Parts: sequence; C-alpha cells; structure tokens
Amino acid sequence: MRSVNTPLAGRRDLATAARIVVKVGSSSLTSDDGRLDPERLRALVDVLAARRAAGGQVVLVSSGAIAAGLAPLGLSSRPRDLATAQATASVGQGLLVAHYTRAFGEHGLRVGQVLLTAEDTIRRGHYRNAQRSLSRLLALGVVPVINENDAVVTEEIRFGDNDRLAALVSHLVAADALVLLTDVDSLYDGPPSRPGARRIAEVRSPADLEGIEVTSSGSAVGTGGMVTKLASVAIATGSGIPVVLTSAAQAAQALAGDEVGTWFSATGRKRSTRMLWLAHAARTNGRLVLDDGAVRAVLGGRASLLPAGVLSVEGTFDAGDPVELVGTDGQVVAHGLVAFSAEDLPELLGRSTSELRTALGPGYDREIVHRDDLVLVRRGRRVT
Repeated sequence: MRSVNTPLAGRRDLATAARIVVKVGSSSLTSDDGRLDPERLRALVDVLAARRAAGGQVVLVSSGAIAAGLAPLGLSSRPRDLATAQATASVGQGLLVAHYTRAFGEHGLRVGQVLLTAEDTIRRGHYRNAQRSLSRLLALGVVPVINENDAVVTEEIRFGDNDRLAALVSHLVAADALVLLTDVDSLYDGPPSRPGARRIAEVRSPADLEGIEVTSSGSAVGTGGMVTKLASVAIATGSGIPVVLTSAAQAAQALAGDEVGTWFSATGRKRSTRMLWLAHAARTNGRLVLDDGAVRAVLGGRASLLPAGVLSVEGTFDAGDPVELVGTDGQVVAHGLVAFSAEDLPELLGRSTSELRTALGPGYDREIVHRDDLVLVRRGRRVT
C-alpha cells in the first residue's frame, strides 16, 4: 500500500491507496421491501475486509438505521413523520451495528460505532474531537462505522446528509480517496433509465458536468439523490480528495482500480481542517452585506474585511461566530469568523479604522473579518 496522503494520479492508484472512506446508502443495503438485507451487508463487508487484509485502512460511512428498524417495529415503509423516523432509527441503529460487528468479526476485525450530527461538523470543538477519535480508532486497527445520529437530528434526517458527511469525514481522517456506493453503477448524462443515456467514466473538472441532467429525489428507503452526491463530490475533490461513484455490486472492482463507475479527479489542494469546516460545515449565524469595492477586495483573496466596506448587518451572532459575506445582489461571496457581535457592529459600519480609533478608542480600529478567518465561496465571479 502507498503511504497515507500520497496523491493518487488516477483510478488505478486506488488499488494501493493507504486509507479510503467508503459510503454506502440505504438502497444498497436493503431488499425490495425496503428492509435491511443482511446478505447485501455481508457482501460489502467481505470486500472491505479484503482491503484491510491487503494492508489498507477503511472508514465506513453507512446509512441504513431506519431501514433496519422497520421490521422490529412492524412498519412497512419509511416513516413520513419526524418523531417516528427518529424512533425507528433509534431501534435500527443498534441492529445495524450488530450486523456489522458480526460480519467484520468473521474476518477477525473489530468495529467502532461513531454517530455524528451536524453539530459535530459545525462546532469547531466537536469537529476536532471527532477527528481525534477517528484517528485513534484507525491507529488501534478498528474499522470505524459512521452514521448520522438519526435518532436526534431534525432537518438532516429528512433531507439526508450522509453523502456530505462522508466527504467531510474523508477530510477529517486525511483519506486518500472517497468511494460513494449507490444504487446506480455510474454517473450518466441523464436518467440511467432513459434510452441512450451515456455513462460518464471520468470527470476532471466541474466543466465536465455542464449539460448533465441529474435528479434530486432519493429511493424509497434513502433520502439522498445524485444532486447530494455531486455536492459531496465537490467538497471532497475541491479539497484534494478524488472520488469514485459506483454501485455496491461493483465495490470490489472499484477498490481494485478497475474501469467501473465514475472517477472524479481532485480539483484542489488539501485545505486545513479549519478552512474546510468554515467553507462547508459551518452553519452561519448571520450575514454582512458588502459594497462592491469590498466584494472585489475579498474575492482578490488577500484582503481582510474592514468596517468601511460593510453596508448592513443581518441576523444575530456573537464575536467569533461564522457569518456569510454577501454582495448587494445577495450572492454569497465568502464565509468568515466575525470579530464583533451583531449588536456592536452597526456603529462601526462605513467608517475608516482611523475614524473608529478616534471616536471609540483602541480595539475598534481593526478588521471585522481577518483574512486568515475568511474562505471564499463564490470564486472567480467578476463583480463590477
């Protein structure tokens, strides 16, 4: 196996990648009636265990808690109301990890359950704690089995976020690649069921996705669709981690570097954990509306945001909270950690640092968002 963080030149290098994150959706683990299928789960575990036996490290992000809870509760389909969905997930999560424990145990491998919520990627302290925990599990030879904590989440349980979670986990553990396993074998230029739909073997840049028709709907047992998968691909590839998207049935071939599924090349360099958190995981608490000059300065990538360039403040936030920086057209320019609270900012706006020093004294003549606490969201778009 290659050393961890050795860049992969192409899909063939996936066969020797030292550390991979594999995400599997509910539809790949369930039978036609929508309930957990132990044989499908076992088939996936056999593939991942073979990878471990070859010397590679594996982190598994697995959906399926609600699917596992349907039978014990006598439910025929995924619950529509949030409370029942949470209860079903609570019952099913233990069963899901029990199946994984038995299946990996047959290969002499231990698993460690890690349940995460959006808060664990929103709050910096939680984010770092998750990072330390996963690193230690890997060092101890354990296979982390990660799922969103569906028993307590609210909005996320309805819209499905395990795809994005897998991309963030890939960065957390410094993975060499992310493998997304779904119920289709590749990305196509239109619905796969449409006659003449063309498989896309490789995506080298976002430009290769222009003109591709994707849907946002998920399966009867899952909540994600191709839209969420492409969003997670953008997070991973934009931070230096290549992605393979294929079906669970082709998992072994994908991990061997064979020409199956769709390979998404890394398009950016690996970011610091802090910047990735701010760009993709941070829930912003408000927004600052910038004038055109400030937008241009921020997009230039070298300037901090000064009070003189801010027109107005929206929302409620404290100093140190993540906020959106937007232009007068409402388009988000960047995310940043603000140095003042929403209550303190209004009297600073539109004033130069020298004016603020004279009027309010030292401490107020500084940046609202320092450039080291700012990450661009809308890159390369010209603001006139």
